[in-house]
Amino acid sequence: MEDRKSKDPLHGVTLKVVVTKLVEHFGWDALAGHVNINCFKKDPSINSSLKFLRKTPWARTEVEQLYVSTFSAFNPWNKSS
Repeated sequence: MEDRKSKDPLHGVTLKVVVTKLVEHFGWDALAGHVNINCFKKDPSINSSLKFLRKTPWARTEVEQLYVSTFSAFNPWNKSS
């Protein structure tokens, strides 16, 4: 059996990890500047953000794209890889 690695940079990464790492990296205010959604602006929390993102595909896509562009090993601008 071949050992295949997924080319999806989000493979095995939960939405909770995505949001948590983005908040740790940017903070709520800067994160709201990158992704303009109210759950990042008004009384933000991880749980309320997860609830909203699970119900709103376009917002989840934006958050996941920000995560990939910020933390992906394939990102040449990411110095931590």
